[in-house]
Amino acid sequence: MDVEKRLRDENPGDGRGRGTAGVSRRRFLGYVVAGSTLTVAAQLGEVVLAPSRAAAVVPSVPGPSEVYDLNDMLTHAALPTSNLITIRIGTDGTASFALPRAEVGQGITTSSAMLIAEELDLPLEKISVTLADARPELLFNQLTGGSNTTISTFTPIRVAAAVARGQLLKAAALELGEAIGSLTAKAGVITSPAGASITYGELAVKAAAHADAQVEVTLKEPSQFKVIGTAQRRIDALAAVTGRKKFAMDVQVPGALPTMVCRPPTINGTVRSVENLDEVRAMPGITDVERISTGVAVRGRTFGQCIDAVRALKVTWAPGTAEGASDTTVLKKLRAAELPLVVPPLPLLTKAVDARFTFHFASNGALETNCAVADVRADSAEIWASLKSPIAAQEEIALQLGLPPTAVKVHVTEGGGSFGRKLFHDAAREAAEISRAMGKPVRLMWHRTDDFRQGRTHPMSTSRVRATYTLGEVLTYEQRHTSVATDFGHGLGEIITSEAAQLPVGDLTFSETIFALTQQSPYHFGATTQLLAETDKGFNTGSMRNIYSPNVRCAQELVVDELAKRTGRDAHAFRRRFLKDERARAVLDKVAEVGRWGRSMPAGTGQGIAVHPEYHGFVAVLAEIDCRPETTGRKVRDAYTGPRVTKVVCAVDVGLAVNPRGLEAQMMGGIIDGIAITLTAGLHLQNGHFLEGSWDNYFYTRQWNTPPELEIVVMPPTTGKPGGAGELAVAGAMAAVACAYGRATGTMPTTFPINHGEPLGFEPLPTTPPIPASPTDGLDRTF
Repeated sequence: MDVEKRLRDENPGDGRGRGTAGVSRRRFLGYVVAGSTLTVAAQLGEVVLAPSRAAAVVPSVPGPSEVYDLNDMLTHAALPTSNLITIRIGTDGTASFALPRAEVGQGITTSSAMLIAEELDLPLEKISVTLADARPELLFNQLTGGSNTTISTFTPIRVAAAVARGQLLKAAALELGEAIGSLTAKAGVITSPAGASITYGELAVKAAAHADAQVEVTLKEPSQFKVIGTAQRRIDALAAVTGRKKFAMDVQVPGALPTMVCRPPTINGTVRSVENLDEVRAMPGITDVERISTGVAVRGRTFGQCIDAVRALKVTWAPGTAEGASDTTVLKKLRAAELPLVVPPLPLLTKAVDARFTFHFASNGALETNCAVADVRADSAEIWASLKSPIAAQEEIALQLGLPPTAVKVHVTEGGGSFGRKLFHDAAREAAEISRAMGKPVRLMWHRTDDFRQGRTHPMSTSRVRATYTLGEVLTYEQRHTSVATDFGHGLGEIITSEAAQLPVGDLTFSETIFALTQQSPYHFGATTQLLAETDKGFNTGSMRNIYSPNVRCAQELVVDELAKRTGRDAHAFRRRFLKDERARAVLDKVAEVGRWGRSMPAGTGQGIAVHPEYHGFVAVLAEIDCRPETTGRKVRDAYTGPRVTKVVCAVDVGLAVNPRGLEAQMMGGIIDGIAITLTAGLHLQNGHFLEGSWDNYFYTRQWNTPPELEIVVMPPTTGKPGGAGELAVAGAMAAVACAYGRATGTMPTTFPINHGEPLGFEPLPTTPPIPASPTDGLDRTF
């Protein structure tokens, strides 16, 4: 019997392999690993989920990502090495787990601890979740991306914890002279019917194995959950709010002094000559100045001294990879690279909605700028950085330094944000190069301006859409998304796919694969095609949060609004009629109900509604916007205000929410991202560089533009396991806000962010020197 059929038989659920009762009573294989105290691991399989059918006059064939998506691929890639991820029970009664993923604010250390607490019957405060160093033996199992962490680790972590619990019960039965079935485990203590008890700590050594052994375990039923599915505060919350939490920027290594880089005025320019190296070396506090591949590195006693040195350098630069490029020149290339639409409009038989959308570059800079510590010796190297792909970092840095990978130790630190940025190890690679050149440990930090002008960006793109319809039915839907090339040089987390993704043809193949495995239409719109084309590799791009989905979904939902309008239907009713999946209808109906869809609103304001499926989850967003002159005309010093989103209601179904409170936080963050990239957050490209040079130039959603009303509805569990959540709300929010803007103004927006063509609202920083001077007091910037 094949695995998928067996799982359907054991957990029929809703008839689509999406069991509503969880993982049923299936047994899993686990391992007891030889050690001085109890150490356990797990190994398991996974099921491919198929989409449901929905009634439609002109049904659509399921797209690739509806049958097998990026999350499935990442999960299956991780399976072969799941048994190498272990939980250790200490003599103090605590459980330790080194998570092979990157915590960058998404709360996965908390959700992972919750999984262990559930199956091990141990309080959360007795569980320590740290981040694992780079472990090449994990192969594809140490990549953080695609909202995959909880999905891929959900069962392995639980199985390992259940193995530990079973072994502790066995050891307790011998110690207490009782049958295993008569013992109870609670809060790290095992108790006999007679009242005798023994702690996990006392059993840690007794339960340890002298040799690896395979065991079977049965996981708890969802009805038995006491931790999973409950709202929990983050285990690192207190440390974060009291300033004790250590991020990559806080790492202190003996001898590692502050280091910064003088960078070129245009994207990826290179050094031709430096006029005053000796003069800068003699500046106060400066210990070293060296040319490197990306500029000129300076090392000093303080970062303030490094800033002064960077500004003092007189460098002659060679042209960069985007020399002379502007928004206009890039848009021209994108238009030229668009793939043709196939279905022609047939005026006598059908009507068509035909639209083209432009999405400008967006910054992929996180709150914590790029930073890393490196200590490179003649025969070894040690790196500390926030890395989502640490194996690739270790292997590529080893290749760069001419060392075997075993001689390069890479420590993964917690990061202050990522949004895909830390899939790349630019800072770690650069720190290693500088440390080798100087022969000293360095504590590298990028300036904020470096991040905006030389860092990673979400690529500029266009989306060409044509939908044909007749008699109230949509017959065809075509979408041609054309993008500046997205760099997937991190591959699947190790050097083989990383190198393949950077080959002259391999990069497009990788992009096409990611696009096909992430993009889907939730609607039955007849013959549906969504295709990607790429052009121009001269930019530093990356998989910014939700990759292609915000732009693709925004374009589609705007066209859906137009289809509803032309066919004389309400936008909500039109969507629910054509949606393929009942879970999508449920979240759509929920936001319409809670947000009072269709209520009377003043002129110049409006509602928008959108739905987005991805990574086995569904989200719907209802947004209300105020575009009246008294709102758009608000004045804030050195800022852009514009329209304001006044209300957002979000309904999210991720199957099983491990931590509903954490899920709510993820949705809030995604909504604010969506508002930003729709209305105000974009980069202006001019003469080979971006005009924006800091957060005060880049108008991410500010306090005066956040919605006063924000409600997140976490839907009841619909499956027995979690779906992806980290990126889910971005696309839904962007689409809903865009649709609201269209209804409020009476005009479909086609360029994003909407304010891109308006006056800048700031004075661009000069490119030479490349960074501004250090502030003197900062009080003049307070409000």
